[in-house]
This record gives sequence, structure tokens and C-alpha cells, in this order.
Amino acid sequence: MPYVMQHISTRRIYTCRLVNLYGLAYYGVKFWNEREVAEEQMLQVLQSEKILDTKEWSIIELEEGEMKLCNVKLKNDPELLVFWGEARKPTIQRLGN
Repeated sequence: MPYVMQHISTRRIYTCRLVNLYGLAYYGVKFWNEREVAEEQMLQVLQSEKILDTKEWSIIELEEGEMKLCNVKLKNDPELLVFWGEARKPTIQRLGN
């Protein structure tokens, strides 16, 4: 199961530029396969992006299909943000809206 970073108050899932297994760059959900690794690397990721509210982020577990659905909804567009709510379905917003 993938582990992802979620902003506690907004429920936004952390997204960024990534590279897939084939070496192709895409914009999607940053994930880890192990919770311990995610927890160890979360602070580094936030600091590298100059995100100051590090205590506002936590690690959550998604099913692989749920994470893939988030990536599909993002359409490889860095102007889109994905939010994960109680209904366990992604909500997409355009940056700045």
C-alpha cells in the first residue's frame, strides 16, 4: 500500500514532479511503499520545498488504485491540486482558486 503526505487541515495530498519506472517525468502524488521510510523522509521533502508548516503534514495510507486515481485526476498538470476527504475520493482544484 502506498503512503502519501497529507496536509492535516486542508486534506491536500502532496504532489510534485516525479520520474516513473521508464524514466519519464510526470506530475503526481509523492508516495512511499513503507510507512517508516515515508516518516523518515517527509521532513526532508517539506524542507526542500521550503514548506514551513511541517507539523501540519502527516502520513496516510491509500490503496494503490486510490493513488492512481489521484494521478489520473491530476492530468500531469502542476496547476492542479488534489484533496483526499472522508469519502475516500479525490477532489481536484486549480492552483489559486
